[in-house]
Amino acid sequence: MDRITRRDFLKLNAFGIAGTLLESSGGLPRHLQVQETRRLARVVENRLNLRASPDVESPSAGTLVQDDVIPWYREVVGVHPYRINQRWVETDGGYVYAPALQPVANKPNQALPNLPDSSLGKGIWAEVTIPWVNVTLENPPARAPWLANTANPRLYYSQVVWIDQVKDDGEGNVYYRINERFGFGDRLWADATGFRPLSVDDVAPIRPEAEEKRVIVNIGRQSLSCFEGQREVYYCRVSTGVKFDVEDNPSEEWATPPGPHPVWRKLISVHMVGGTTGGGWDLPGVGWTSLFVGNGVAIHSTFWHNDFGVPRSRGCVNARPEDAKWIFRWLEPVVPYDPGDVTVSMPGGTIVEVIEH
Repeated sequence: MDRITRRDFLKLNAFGIAGTLLESSGGLPRHLQVQETRRLARVVENRLNLRASPDVESPSAGTLVQDDVIPWYREVVGVHPYRINQRWVETDGGYVYAPALQPVANKPNQALPNLPDSSLGKGIWAEVTIPWVNVTLENPPARAPWLANTANPRLYYSQVVWIDQVKDDGEGNVYYRINERFGFGDRLWADATGFRPLSVDDVAPIRPEAEEKRVIVNIGRQSLSCFEGQREVYYCRVSTGVKFDVEDNPSEEWATPPGPHPVWRKLISVHMVGGTTGGGWDLPGVGWTSLFVGNGVAIHSTFWHNDFGVPRSRGCVNARPEDAKWIFRWLEPVVPYDPGDVTVSMPGGTIVEVIEH
């Protein structure tokens, strides 16, 4: 395994990995660009301690900051009192608490010279396949809070967006324009090599002929199961709604609503925004979204935490990107690539039953 040395790691840590990135709009430190197949992790918290052993009480071996990218060698069971998850990741120089790391990869793409026609005009759906990619705003001032409140806005691994323009800067660099259909109207440019165009096969339904499809979301177990009749065909860990408010008081405001609910809308990608000051959120490019409650509760891809198995959401069912995509393709109704979303009237699509235990 091609590891960097401890000296190299500490050097990167001292300057901040973000500061050692290549002079491009997205990517990795040079030593991590060598192997595109290497498993990597992106730090999702503002500041994070690297530990000498997989124990929160062990000596600090350095400090990581948000968007640092590190090698992910293996996952181990460690110690973090008062937390449900006890997973830690071994990396160069020590161990990091796994829920604070987004599993990522570095898979640059060949840029498309032009875009195909669609019912929405020229465009494609695409997903980010590198740890992060910088974006620049075409039409300031920023409208979306995530842009207005971020000094260095980025899109992250697994986010899904609509691309509607391509440009070449004349020096061999190609850029895509991101134009969210359900956003605030901000148009962004980003390095095209950071995006993999989605194909029709990426969206194609899984076993559409199967009968008696249903989903069980178990709040107590923080799990999701897909059934065809009495046969379970898919299982994954999820994060449902928390049962306390921003001041840690018991509250049902953000709990995932119990009971059977039909899927009523599905979108390949959507901009999610809601809440209030102190408990609000503004998340672009949320992929594989299946809405099943009228106020916006959905099963969807999650890139901002890795704490699955623990309640973390504001009512939705957070899932790993690969899980959310499989569930999206399996659930009824079927969503065509073009235009990428569908709404159904009652009685709706597949039933999602949320149970307490």
